[in-house]
Amino acid sequence: MSGWTAPTRDTLFVLNDVLNITDCDLPGYESLDEETVQAVVEGMGKFCADVLAPLNPVADAQGCTRHDDGSVTTPDGFRDAYDQLVESGWNTLASPEEYGGQGMGHVLGTVLEEYMNSACAGFMMYPGIVGGATSTIISAGSDELKSTYVEKIVSGEWLATMALTEGHAGTDLGLMRTKAQPQDDGSYSISGEKIFISGGEHDLTENIIHLVLARVPDAPVGSRGISLFLVPKILPDGTRNSLSCASIEHKMGLNGSATCVMNFDGAKGWLLGEENGGLAAMFIMMNAARLAVGVQGLAHAEHSYQRAANYALERKQGRGMGKRANPDDAADSLLVHPDVRRMLMDGRAFAEGFRALVLWTALQIDRAHGAATQEERKETDALVSFLTPVIKAYGSDRGFETAVEMQQVLGGHGYVKEWGMEQIVRDARIAMIYEGANGVQAMDLAGRKLAKDGGKVAMRFAAMVEDDLGAAPEWLAGPMHAALKDTTAAAQWMLENAAQDPDNLGAASYAFMQMIGVVAVGWMWVRMVQAVDGREDEFATAKRITARHYAQRTLPQTSALRARVEAGAENLMALPEDAFARA
Repeated sequence: MSGWTAPTRDTLFVLNDVLNITDCDLPGYESLDEETVQAVVEGMGKFCADVLAPLNPVADAQGCTRHDDGSVTTPDGFRDAYDQLVESGWNTLASPEEYGGQGMGHVLGTVLEEYMNSACAGFMMYPGIVGGATSTIISAGSDELKSTYVEKIVSGEWLATMALTEGHAGTDLGLMRTKAQPQDDGSYSISGEKIFISGGEHDLTENIIHLVLARVPDAPVGSRGISLFLVPKILPDGTRNSLSCASIEHKMGLNGSATCVMNFDGAKGWLLGEENGGLAAMFIMMNAARLAVGVQGLAHAEHSYQRAANYALERKQGRGMGKRANPDDAADSLLVHPDVRRMLMDGRAFAEGFRALVLWTALQIDRAHGAATQEERKETDALVSFLTPVIKAYGSDRGFETAVEMQQVLGGHGYVKEWGMEQIVRDARIAMIYEGANGVQAMDLAGRKLAKDGGKVAMRFAAMVEDDLGAAPEWLAGPMHAALKDTTAAAQWMLENAAQDPDNLGAASYAFMQMIGVVAVGWMWVRMVQAVDGREDEFATAKRITARHYAQRTLPQTSALRARVEAGAENLMALPEDAFARA
């Protein structure tokens, strides 16, 4: 049975027909014509399918090995694949030209992220942090740190990590205990233990650059007292720094990724940004990571959909309830069964709609950095900030849910390793947890992004959606108007009731995040239907059918989600804490 193939046709449709990136005047887009875009997308797809995809089952079966000296060996084939990635130059596609990158824009870099995650999510965990890490060093680092580290990370000669989490302090970074003691030479001595560090130790590159949160002496309590430091595995003089991998976590999935407990024992590091200003510097990295996790959700959905669709095309099981094409056959294709089609259409509608959303958002990131006016850059950045928790949380939720539904298509075969589907389910589960659990993302959306400005950015988002509905066919515009009305009413309810009881905001936040996700993906379907207007070919017809499915089956969810928002917090908070324990 076939596994995964890069969905290049759909990607090119979004890039060329929906986003029109070849007509964009942003920096990095000058050299993009349809022929170049096609060559780049198809080249990335071929690399991921030929080099990375075969490693996926190997990575899951073997995992990583920590040796007695603290070194870590990645699964068979990873090191060679990484060397090929660096040699091909795909890893430098979206990095700044100033530091050796190709500067082709975040939107094409996002395509590569999707393909690499679909092909082998465990492998992607190693280079996946590079964009966020280099952006952080460029923004917050001294000229010396930038000149010493950024180009080597961009090139792939070195890799990087985020070393943020501690065992007693998960999302609550203000509780962290890692210490940073200033030294006479301007460096700091970093001591503490960090957990869940993806790629904390490995054999892909000689040097690994850790970005570590720690506290300087007399730092304020809480998150206002954390600082960010650059701590290399190998120091500039070639000596080994005082840090080590104490162990590798045994996880539910992503076995190819070395998730390390890292000990920093007086390791030498350098401050990024200002003392006690680590939170601001860290969020440059975290926001990039959160968008990347949303792309992982897309990748898991696409990969699992492809496996399920291929299985359904081949599998004969049961007889159709209506008129049968071949009455004498003992069984029909799975695709004669409406419920199998329901699951496949749900997965297809999410994957294609969410692909358009993440690529549209990637284009807005390029616009936030390169638009002609400061006002446009500021407004675009606010819109990206508003959508970031939605893309992370809704994307990873639906990516996992899609993988589970696609597993269901395979029946018992979906539960055994032979068919590869259960690995996708296990690999996808972590995306809902790391880089800020999805409930935290929902609170970020409700508390910071909605309430902070009285809903101004949310209203601008709604206005952008509304503007596109005028040209949409009624079968799509009608459900979209209803969904937008529900979402606007939910936002208004939250703003009005948060002051009365702050728990109302928390109780409503998750349902509100889901509503924005449903509407945002629906908006992309509006734009895709407009892009195929007047076309009657097979591709365009499939787009309209899939869009109609989304309009009929997904958009009505906002009505139930609105009811959840408006239920408030009173009953949710009514049980005393002790009542949650079973006698």
